[in-house]
Amino acid sequence: MAVALLADARRKSLPYPDQLGDRDFVRIANLVSRQTGIRLPPSKRTMIETRLRKRMRACAKPTFDAYCSYLFDTGVLEAELTHLIDVVTTNKTDFFREPDHFSFLANRAVPELLARRHGERTPHLKLWSAASSNGAEAYTMAMVLAELASVKHRFLFSILGTDVSTRMLASARRAVYPAGFVSPVPEPMQRRYFMRSRDPEANEVRVVPELRQHMQFSAINLMADTYRFDHNFDAIFLRNVLIYFEKDTQIEVARRLVSHLRPNGYLFLGHSETWVGNSLNARQVAPSIYQVS
Repeated sequence: MAVALLADARRKSLPYPDQLGDRDFVRIANLVSRQTGIRLPPSKRTMIETRLRKRMRACAKPTFDAYCSYLFDTGVLEAELTHLIDVVTTNKTDFFREPDHFSFLANRAVPELLARRHGERTPHLKLWSAASSNGAEAYTMAMVLAELASVKHRFLFSILGTDVSTRMLASARRAVYPAGFVSPVPEPMQRRYFMRSRDPEANEVRVVPELRQHMQFSAINLMADTYRFDHNFDAIFLRNVLIYFEKDTQIEVARRLVSHLRPNGYLFLGHSETWVGNSLNARQVAPSIYQVS
């Protein structure tokens, strides 16, 4: 009984919950910043602790100190880095997020792009979701183009989705979502572009194969000096990711992406990132939408 009381007293004297030490937080923040450009200020510390705990359990590391020793001191950094980035990156996204952008895409951008290529028998439009997360933005783009292709214009299209998180890319390729997650999608489009799970308890939907065939998802680090993709995209969506970068990095990334646009192509930024567009060789044509020369 005395032993049990002593053990209980020791447990109560330990700092709980376990916390990420100052030095280790700075090391992780600097590592993530170097690799991805994402800033992790001290205000993000609690969030990082919460997200790291699941990874610590997967690695059988009982404390932050043990995990950081494993990460930095045992030679596993390169292999573990992908998992760390998956854990700490923010992946907030929705279908039809910032819907004005998709209205502009349907009502102005696509008709203008096709008009400039009227000499082509069957134009092929290429769009890029540069921070695609779980694919919601990329599939929204695909639904908008599929609607136009079916009722107004004869053209082909393909959508590239890229992200630094391999976990999010796997989710995007799978294209399975909770049924409630697709509620922003108009009902007629839900019926056309999503299949319900045969398991009534799953309450999930999946993007139809006819739409998935237009998609390609690939890993990319926006901090890379060059991107391995073509330079003939008609529109690029880069929304609500630059806010996590330093200002100089925001401009560098935006300029690299703009170099992958066709003449008269469009860059869509998040509404809080308009200042970046003003630093580019592009003219603003709508709130947070820019067109290159």
